[in-house]
Amino acid sequence: MRPDAVHRVLDAELAAARERRGGQQPRVLDVGGGSGVWAVPLAAAGCVVTVVEPSPNALATLNTRAREAGVTINAVQGDTDALGVPAGEADLVLAHGLLEVVDDAPAALASLAAAVAPGGAVSVVVANRFAAILHRAIAGRIVDARRLLDDDAGQLAGTRDPLQRRFDVPGLEKLVLEAGLSVELLQGHGIVSDLVPGVVLDANPGAADALAELELAAATRSPLRDVAARLHVLARRTA
Repeated sequence: MRPDAVHRVLDAELAAARERRGGQQPRVLDVGGGSGVWAVPLAAAGCVVTVVEPSPNALATLNTRAREAGVTINAVQGDTDALGVPAGEADLVLAHGLLEVVDDAPAALASLAAAVAPGGAVSVVVANRFAAILHRAIAGRIVDARRLLDDDAGQLAGTRDPLQRRFDVPGLEKLVLEAGLSVELLQGHGIVSDLVPGVVLDANPGAADALAELELAAATRSPLRDVAARLHVLARRTA
């Protein structure tokens, strides 16, 4: 499989951060980083990584994974209300799957913006409200699809919905701008790949690579981008 759209953007951002720092290791802050899905590979790639995560169980798994990978990660138990890290020092801040679950998304993003160094970036990945509507309709969950359409926050209130909100493109752009960041890139992640059954890929040689190439080509093309399963923003702190 080719690198996906999010990895491609972050690889370029980290290369730029190394250049800004004269070849020194980029400093990455992963907020809500869980068990280290992003943090461990980034540390292995030569980044100085700090993870802020409220769950002690997730941090225990992170430490185990880091030890097995032979890397060092600074693991901090906390949340966006008290990051416990110096302000203005991170070259790249990750907020992947975070803003959907925090109590106050604007306040959380403002905290992340304060943590990034001037010239650095915040990478935000969130669940897309319109993709959730389409996926539920396709699965036959028509009532849930209509409820998501009618709820401005994109939440299935009164259910065991694990998310407090879902986003669309205008709402995500507005949130980023209000945090004092500039939107450098807004792309989709999981446009068609989440809809293609694995048996189709297994039965067709080369299909997986072709699908990955299609995902990359479609990532920034509206309206396909606007119905991706997830939306990805790279936001820049300019001052």
